[in-house]
Amino acid sequence: MSRNPQQMDLFGDATAFPVRVYIDAIDVDRFRARLKRAMARAIRECQIDRAEIAARMSRYLAAPITKAGLDSYTAESKTTHDISLLRFKAFVKATGAVWLWDELVSDDGLTAMDGDETLLAEIAFWQSEQSKAVMRLRELRSKPVNVRRRK
Repeated sequence: MSRNPQQMDLFGDATAFPVRVYIDAIDVDRFRARLKRAMARAIRECQIDRAEIAARMSRYLAAPITKAGLDSYTAESKTTHDISLLRFKAFVKATGAVWLWDELVSDDGLTAMDGDETLLAEIAFWQSEQSKAVMRLRELRSKPVNVRRRK
């Protein structure tokens, strides 16, 4: 059975990465709480204690970071202790929780990809473009072509 080239494929546009929506406003309290919870989860999942994470952050930044300071960054009740981007980067390195970058940018409609995931995304993009080209060729071939002979 021949498919109509204009018919959409229900499963042809499945994505490997979550589709995010840009959120125009920043709900500061919600974002702060979500980031602090994510950082606390990173500490729990990391096989390193908080004192060692703080020590690693101190080495990366060449500045003192204490365990108490780290606890302030992850305590939802401490609304006046927000982590700077530089310290956040050191925290990610210290814990190895690179997924935190994805958590950080998700409200902006972005998805952070790690290593070869970008290659997979590009492959998916070109496969999509290839499918579009095949559908366009089918559409063009489905139309009759009348070639006039010149004398």
